[in-house]
Amino acid sequence: MHYLLWAILALLAYSLVPPLSKLASDQLPIMLVALIANVTITVVNLAVVLYLDEGGLGSLSSTHGLYAIAAGVFLTVGVLSYFHSLSIGPVSVVTPIFGLFLVGSSVIGMVAFEEPATARKIAGLGCAALAVYLTSTA
Repeated sequence: MHYLLWAILALLAYSLVPPLSKLASDQLPIMLVALIANVTITVVNLAVVLYLDEGGLGSLSSTHGLYAIAAGVFLTVGVLSYFHSLSIGPVSVVTPIFGLFLVGSSVIGMVAFEEPATARKIAGLGCAALAVYLTSTA
């Protein structure tokens, strides 16, 4: 499947995470909701790694393994902060602000990996930031 189709699948699937998490937090503590969601992804991800035979844990000591561990640390901080903010704020405000990570990641990609920073791309990122501002302050 082409990467755009995978990105669209991710968009569709992830669009359900905030409302479902908010609903769950009506009866469950939000950190329990986060734990259940993360255990689910961990179990499924482990099954995929085993199925694809990608289980080389020895590589974790390499520089790239350390990058993966650092990504996990930042993912943990981001996800737990996101779940907490969902428990105390409206989905329609919290999610767009959280979604600005897409702008931040894109800028980092252009700077750190020397990906093309075209005028069109920069305008799109500016529009995305403006959209978040407009939706989160309305």
